[in-house]
Amino acid sequence: MITASLYFLMGVIAPSFLNLLHLVIGVYVVNARGSVMSLGFSGISFLTKSMGMIFFTWLGVSMIGLDYRIFVPILCFFWFFSHLAEAFVIQHYIQKNVPQELQDLQIK
Repeated sequence: MITASLYFLMGVIAPSFLNLLHLVIGVYVVNARGSVMSLGFSGISFLTKSMGMIFFTWLGVSMIGLDYRIFVPILCFFWFFSHLAEAFVIQHYIQKNVPQELQDLQIK
């Protein structure tokens, strides 16, 4: 039972929390600094999320002793889908932050 809760904690909660943290910071950057700065944050976010995934994999497999055949697919699955959700939310705020003059130039 404890092992199942460790898989849930490390495979579901940890990557979801990491992406939620990046989402909150990303929305702040889009609203406070604009779309160009958000693009730079996305590049930095790629590096920090990659380091986080490597850290979670090392922690789960090497330190806690979780079975990598179960743990790594769970970790990657929830990281990927929370990453997609984050991308759509950030895209929404980027489009919401576009000035009206530029929106009028777009062909609809």
